[in-house]
Amino acid sequence: MKALLINGSPHQQGNTAIALNAVASQLNANGIETETIWIGTKAVQGCIGCYKCMELGRCGFQDDLYNAVISALENSDALIVGTPTYYAGPNGSLCALLDRLFYSSGSLLRGKPAAAVAVCRRGGALTAFERLNKYFEMMSMPMANSQYWNIVYGRKAGDAASDAEGLQTMRTLANNLTWLLQSLDRKQRPEQEPWIMTNYIRRDLKE
Repeated sequence: MKALLINGSPHQQGNTAIALNAVASQLNANGIETETIWIGTKAVQGCIGCYKCMELGRCGFQDDLYNAVISALENSDALIVGTPTYYAGPNGSLCALLDRLFYSSGSLLRGKPAAAVAVCRRGGALTAFERLNKYFEMMSMPMANSQYWNIVYGRKAGDAASDAEGLQTMRTLANNLTWLLQSLDRKQRPEQEPWIMTNYIRRDLKE
């Protein structure tokens, strides 16, 4: 079994990396293979609502980051997404990637166990954590939990290594994700009904 971790921080070896490395190390100790993809510092294309993915089965934009994540997802059994906290939310570049990824590649995501990790200096991590969880909830992805919300604290690069409780939370998350992976039979997941989409705005047909 294999888990894909996405480092959504512009700092490749910052506090988000420390948190995700703690998860990956424990997963490895449990016999779960891991791969980490860093989103980098270049501008990330966001979704423009062109619906080209409905036609192509993948996002219409061709960029290395999206392609790398798609390729890794094809061979992964679980997904962990980590982010720093900016104005009580995830990194905007990470959300730009996830918007495209989740809208265009549901078949690679649906039913896979997932978890979000948020890192902050002091506050705002809960709403960043909640925002990431929305992606998983809308794709029927079982979410792994821990002994506390999946949060690690740190301001300067390296500070997160001193957050003993936060790192323990990451290890517990990895153990729970391992248990979830070993317990689930993805081949026997519930059959999904065709999506019934309703809109809030309705017009009188006589107009």
